[in-house]
This record gives sequence, structure tokens and C-alpha cells, in this order.
Amino acid sequence: MTSNPLNPSNGDDTPKDPLTEMLQNLMGGKGMENFDPAELAKAAGLPNDPNLLAQMFSQVQAMMSAPSEGPVNWQLAHENARRVAASSADPSVTTQQSREVDEALRLAELWLDPVTDLPATGLIGRAWSRAEWVEATLGTWKRLTEPVANSIANALSSAMTEQMPEEMKSMMGGASSMLQNMGGAIFGMQLGQAIGALSQDVVSSTDIGVPLADLEMALLPVNIAAFGEGLSLPENDIRLFLAVREAAHARLFVQVPWLRGHLLGAIEAYARGIHIDTSRIEELARDLDPSNPEGIQEALSQGVFMPQRTPAQDQALEKLETALALVEGWVDELTAAATDKVLPSAGALRETVRRRRATGGPAEHAFAALVGLELRPRRLREAATLWATLKEERGIEGRDAIWHHPDLLPTAEDLDDPKGFSGRRKLAEASDSEVDDALQKLLSGGFDATPADGTEEPDSGAADGGGDVESDGGAEGGQGGAEGGQGGQDGPDGAPKS
Repeated sequence: MTSNPLNPSNGDDTPKDPLTEMLQNLMGGKGMENFDPAELAKAAGLPNDPNLLAQMFSQVQAMMSAPSEGPVNWQLAHENARRVAASSADPSVTTQQSREVDEALRLAELWLDPVTDLPATGLIGRAWSRAEWVEATLGTWKRLTEPVANSIANALSSAMTEQMPEEMKSMMGGASSMLQNMGGAIFGMQLGQAIGALSQDVVSSTDIGVPLADLEMALLPVNIAAFGEGLSLPENDIRLFLAVREAAHARLFVQVPWLRGHLLGAIEAYARGIHIDTSRIEELARDLDPSNPEGIQEALSQGVFMPQRTPAQDQALEKLETALALVEGWVDELTAAATDKVLPSAGALRETVRRRRATGGPAEHAFAALVGLELRPRRLREAATLWATLKEERGIEGRDAIWHHPDLLPTAEDLDDPKGFSGRRKLAEASDSEVDDALQKLLSGGFDATPADGTEEPDSGAADGGGDVESDGGAEGGQGGAEGGQGGQDGPDGAPKS
């Protein structure tokens, strides 16, 4: 009987599935007996609904057999994010909810007008379901995670290929494209899981401090209701406070057009510097024990693929965290000023939001473990203090003028010492002014020109009245040198002047 390399024989007439044999080798020869797919799904952080899992794995099988446009299967990430977003209650936004959100955001804009020099955006406020948040933000998530996603997908594919025995590599033959797609499918599923989980936590389009949806101002009513559980505060107060934060974020990102690109560019630059630890992936593939899903879950939750950061990465991360803190600190300060006299619960809500942003929720931690990046403003309180100090020293207009250019932004050192920011900035501005003046003089030829009165510059040796420096006229009748008198006349002692 002729053997088929893609369907090797078991020693009888029953062909062996090469994927099954590959998995058996990857699992230390244990094969699939006593293997519970639900437990592995749980370890990977996937939902435990059998029907949902069946749909997902059916789709993964189809995805891996189809050609992929790149290392990461973004279609799978998108569809998995939608499924996770809808796995808990995600009703469509009602007309009443849309009206309440619209009114809250309109009122928030009015409250912000007296406390900032940045004008209103004119954006229409929207109420989103969790699924609508996924649709509106997925493009930005793709942009932020693609550098890391591509690295992980390629590393997974390489690790699986290297772990495969030599005889299996030859058996796989034309199925190599399946291996190439497998890493992208795995990461796509996990990324979709993380984004879907975030959709259940966020209360607005800018809740994590980054404008995930460009030129949008939106709240998520179902998540606002969940946020307010246990606070014992009026629902309207909570909605208004969060609306002011959203409107402040939107005003900042719309009226400071360079800021969105600055933040997203900083995140992309940091992500591009992440290199995947392939040895950790190979260890996980070699030591995979299907009877111990908790160990797999722990490895994945701790960011098993992420190596230690380099000094350059630490420096990039510090700049990113400073920028995130400045945005959140400005929004925090404006929201407090706008709501102080009109919302009795503003103080309590401000502290609640501060703690929530500083610690992050489970979904944020899962996302950070997956892509190696936390989007939390660790220094929110110091940044808020800095903006409050600048308002006292410069007023509202002077404080907001800091956003005119990225070079004007405070640094991590300024967050350490908010009171000294203005002094350091004056010294820097004075130094820059001197350099500009010197450069302008050099370009205009000022350093080479002779003064109009015929004398040299003070450092030429003539400033002290000594020396024999002469003008263009010299001793032939021109203007005299530094000692005075007409050129060519005798000096005071009657001797001819040389």
C-alpha cells in the first residue's frame, strides 16, 4: 500500500492524523487521552461556554487552513472580541439612554468652558454598547499591538516548527502554511479575548487615557451602571462626572491635534522595541502538561513571552508614562474644578476614579501581560498637583498654553518637583534666547562687521585706551586711534605720533 506523507499509517489501515501526532509529540508523548479541551481553554483565558468554544475552535480550524494576510489573524481577533463583549449582558442602547448621555455631555461642555482656555469641540455625544466600542476602537488596538503581535505570532510558529521531530517535519509537507497561520490564530484569539474583556470595563471612549476612537465623544451606559454599583451615589451624578471627564479628554485631543499622534507614536515606539523570548515559548511547548492547566494559565497570565526590559525600553516607558500622567492629571484637575460647586459627590467620585486608574482592572492586567504594556498613569496625583500649581502661577490661559507644543511639556523631573517647574523653564527659555540671538547675529554677519564709529569691538585690545589701533584713515588724516586726536598730529609731549 502506498503511504501518504500527510496521512502516515498507524501500522494498520487506519491513517494517522499528522496534527494529532504533532500535538502528541509536543505534549511529551502523552497524546490526547484524558485531555479535556475545556481545561486548556480555561488555561488560555477563553470562555468556558461549550457552545461558544465549539464555535471558536471551528472558526480557528477554518482560519488556519485559509491563507492569511499577515502573521496575525486580525479577523479572528475582531470576531472573538465581539463574542466576549456579548458573553455577558450587552443590550442595545435605548433611546432613553442616548438622550441621557447626550444631555450629560452637553452639560459637561458648559461646565468646562469657565475652567479651560481650550474651546469646546462641537462633537456630538454618543451612547455605545460594548460591541459598538469594539467596532470603534479595534483599528487603534491593531495599530498599537501589531509590532508585538507580529513578533509573538512568528515566534510561536518558529517554536512549534523547531519542537516538531524531524520525521514530522517531512510528513507535514504542504501543510506548513497551517503552522504559519497557527501562531497568528492563537495570538488573535487571545488579543480578541483581552479587547472583549476591556469592553466590559471601560465607561467611555477615552477611559484608558488614550483616544482609541478619533474625533469621538461617547459613554457606555451599561458599564457606567456597573461602575456605580456599591457607591451609594445618584446615578445621574455618576453619569455627569464621567461625562465631564470624557468631554475634557475630547477637548484636549481635538484642540491639541499633535497629542494623539504623540501618544500613539510613543506606544508604537515602545512596542517595536519588545523582542519575544523564544526560549520561554520553547519551554512552554516542551513542558506542556495537559493535566495541569493551572500551570499553563499562570505562565500566560505572567506574560511568559515577555523578556526583561532593556535600559532603552525603560527610558521609553518613562517618557510614555509621563505623557499619560500629564493627560490624566490635566483631565483630573479640570474635572474637579468643573464639578466642585455643582456636584456634591464630586470629591468622592474623583478619588474613586483616581484609584481605579492607578490600579487598573483585571482586563487591563490581562492585556498588559499579553502585549507587555500597561496603559496606566502611575503618577496621576503628581501630574494633577503640577497643573494646579501652574494655574496658580500663570492662570488658566498660561497653564493650557503648555499644550501648544510637545517641547513645552513637563518632564518626569517636573513631576518630582512641581514648584520648581517655572524656574527651570525660565532658565531654559533664557538659554534658548541667548542661543537664538547669537545665531541671528552670526547669520547677519554681525561678528565680522566693523562698528560705524571706526573702532574695534571691546575685546580687540583698544577698549582700555592703550595700543596703536588706527581707523581706516590711519595716520594719513583719518580718525585717530584709541588715544584721541586727529591722525597725524603731534602728541602732548610734542613728539610725532607714530
